[in-house]
Amino acid sequence: MLIRKEQDLDPIQTEVFDIMVGYDVEQKNRRKQHATRRLLEARRAIERRREEKELMSWIDETSWFEDEH
Repeated sequence: MLIRKEQDLDPIQTEVFDIMVGYDVEQKNRRKQHATRRLLEARRAIERRREEKELMSWIDETSWFEDEH
């Protein structure tokens, strides 16, 4: 909805316009938050996987329960 600057709006039109703009902004923020959350989850998963790979190279599972006496 485009409104020309010189067009006068009655209070109801102004309120409806403000609600529509507010709703659009709110939806945009929700989408942005969702995308950010998914990106963060992906980064965490990648970090966990790297940590697991690094730890597996340091851990020799066959010698965990052997006595070192």
